[in-house]
Amino acid sequence: MTLKLVYPALAMILWIFVVGLILAMRRKDAFTSGAVRPGDVDVSTERYPVPARLASANFSNQFETPIVFFALIMLAMEVNATSYVMAALAWLFVATRVVHTLIHLGPNKLPLRGAIYGVGVIALFGMWIGVLLAIL
Repeated sequence: MTLKLVYPALAMILWIFVVGLILAMRRKDAFTSGAVRPGDVDVSTERYPVPARLASANFSNQFETPIVFFALIMLAMEVNATSYVMAALAWLFVATRVVHTLIHLGPNKLPLRGAIYGVGVIALFGMWIGVLLAIL
């Protein structure tokens, strides 16, 4: 049943919206606190305070490996690679994106963030193998 893969895809989309909201709130806080003015950031975002820049970087991250995730979800559904293993890998990827964000916007420990990112990439690779095996 392809719904097994629709749910993690919808969860990933929701997470992107959540990160976008966090970004908007942090940028709003930067303006209301007086840390930046529109003229300070109309060309470059470098003048935003660190919390807003971290949120911006994390929001950009949501359009990097998640693009591969969404492509794999669609391919998996097309070739009927919708096993529970594939669903588990999809949920694992979503979980790593959430944890990655929490680390990035919280303590921002790069080694830990990198390890979580790596687990997510491994989950994507497993999904790719699942799609490949379905078509061979």
